Amino acid sequence: MPNGYPILARVNSPDDLKKLSLSELRGLGRDLREFIIQNVSQTGGHLASNLGAIEQTIAIHYVFNSPEDKIVWDVGHQAYPHKILTGRKDSFHTLRQLNGISGFPNPSESEHDAFVVGHASTSVAAAMGIAKARDIKGEDHHVLAVIGDGAMTGGIAFEAINNASNFPSRLIVILNDNEMSISPNVGGLSRHLSYLRTIPTIRNIKAGTLKVLRRIPLVGKPLARSIDNASESLFYFVTPTRTGVMFEEFGFTYLGPFDGHNLKIMIDVLRSAKTWTEPGPIIIHLLTTKGKGYVPAEGAPTSYHGVGAFDPEFTKKEKLPRKGEAPRLPQYTEIFADALLELAVTDPKIVAITAAMAEGTGLDKFRDRIPERFFDVGIAEQFAVTFAAGLATQGLKPVAAIYSTFLQRAFDQCIHDVGIANLPIVFALDRGGIVGADGATHQGVFDLSYLRMIPNFVVMAPKDETELRNMLYTAIEHDGPIAMRYPRGSVEGKELEKGFRAVPIGKGEVLREGNDVTLIGIGHMVATCMSAAEKLAESGIDAAVINARFVKPLDAELICEWAGKTKRIVTVEENVLMGGFGSAVVEMLDESGLLESSEGKSGEIIEGIQVHRIGLPDEFVEHGTQSELREIHGLTVDDVYEAARSMVGKVTLSLVTSDDAVEQESEGDPPQELSQEN
Repeated sequence: MPNGYPILARVNSPDDLKKLSLSELRGLGRDLREFIIQNVSQTGGHLASNLGAIEQTIAIHYVFNSPEDKIVWDVGHQAYPHKILTGRKDSFHTLRQLNGISGFPNPSESEHDAFVVGHASTSVAAAMGIAKARDIKGEDHHVLAVIGDGAMTGGIAFEAINNASNFPSRLIVILNDNEMSISPNVGGLSRHLSYLRTIPTIRNIKAGTLKVLRRIPLVGKPLARSIDNASESLFYFVTPTRTGVMFEEFGFTYLGPFDGHNLKIMIDVLRSAKTWTEPGPIIIHLLTTKGKGYVPAEGAPTSYHGVGAFDPEFTKKEKLPRKGEAPRLPQYTEIFADALLELAVTDPKIVAITAAMAEGTGLDKFRDRIPERFFDVGIAEQFAVTFAAGLATQGLKPVAAIYSTFLQRAFDQCIHDVGIANLPIVFALDRGGIVGADGATHQGVFDLSYLRMIPNFVVMAPKDETELRNMLYTAIEHDGPIAMRYPRGSVEGKELEKGFRAVPIGKGEVLREGNDVTLIGIGHMVATCMSAAEKLAESGIDAAVINARFVKPLDAELICEWAGKTKRIVTVEENVLMGGFGSAVVEMLDESGLLESSEGKSGEIIEGIQVHRIGLPDEFVEHGTQSELREIHGLTVDDVYEAARSMVGKVTLSLVTSDDAVEQESEGDPPQELSQEN
């Protein structure tokens, strides 16, 4: 344990935390805050959200007994203090790194993580299921869901709240409100009286009084009911009117709002909730500051929400510096955002939609320039897609910019509300492919599979920045649903062409001709194919390269032509192989009859086409850097090179000597003189 964290050094488990005094708990909060800032500045990760959740995490572990009591963290981007306090302090420096600890809670990592999370709005539903299972099994422990006000905008959160009265269980929901969505701060009287409501003595006196009144013949029960309703109305009067009433109407006991950074109050409130005797779920409303205790993050919580490595001593909030900062290439996200704005300025029918990711998708530029045609629907991808469908029916051109991993949440809407009606909606899928350190919950490696199966959908991926611009232009002019996926990270660095030109739907392009093998790439893996072809050429293997451009519809004519020429096909995609681009190519070749051997006109046997698919296996991709994960899963230039080289097998090459040309045949490896591998 590094020096400088005297109290944190003494805490290796929640049991250690329970031995601390209140002043020591406050000191623990200071240690945690500094420890997280210093570590995340080295590894990158979610910063502001975790700094805002430190005191409530300490209070939760002080009052409750994890892992016996189950804590479900919504999204999990605020669970770093929880990880540190539950035995992962010494490994925290490996956060989000290959073979290190995950950036999100995961039961396979620790018994203190009750549920796998990463996407928003799931905590209340999961916690209700855990609580109901506890009841059915006759167990006796507490279940908590910790959810932010942003995640409360998600539909599944409201579905869970709506079902609370249908499946009443003892459940505690902690609403972490950092004043970015639901309720504004309220006065001291409200907080004070809400606090009084939780004090056991007052609550027990009220309960005892009502119990006595109910025993009085004839008038007792009506009188008790009237007093109970009157007292509740008083609390409604002094608490946030709509928030408290809404939750109470859904069957929750509402407590709050409270200062989420005041340890004394939170410990008292949580103790009261723990011993609450009235049936049904409780919701505790906490007011917090995102980025609490770190001036840059408090001033720019959006910029400091998810960060790479940075200088923790940097205190300006205008930008987020990176260690070793140097001139960089633009990101694909930036190219998309600039292109969309350029098109929208001249086309009043274009509207932009995001699901709480304006900055992440680059649509903040659109928002600032054309706010009347920009829509941030919150964490509600299902609504975003159907909302876009409604816009499309009225002749507008909706562009829904959504991370690949998050569009999965609106799969039914893509089929039912868009595909069936064949509506002209553009899906701009950011972070398509491996995203890296955020791990299994965020890898965008399924979209080519789950979108190409939907009738009427066109699915495409650009090889570089200019093609992205042209594909966006093509998509906006297309009369039907169309999805364009592009990766996280920097562009290829090619000179950006000015203006826009249409890309013929379903047409690929030959980037390099060759006679021995055909490499067919989709999206940014085309560049990998080109580099592999160059390396193959050095080994005497002549590889053709095709930029497929489209997963659906495929350019069947072009692919079949080159399959016939080289007899060997290698498909390369950064997507799961199951149902992906390579599968589409195999299906098409099979339907064309090219995979089977046949008899030629002269009686000779014509061998069928060989196909080797390169992509991701049938498993979830964990966290690590993009380059590490591509190497592990065989998506590098060397992997494509080896696959093609092995496929060619017997290679006939000309070895030029000083006297004459001698034809040689080798098994697998080219002649030594022509191979840089030997």
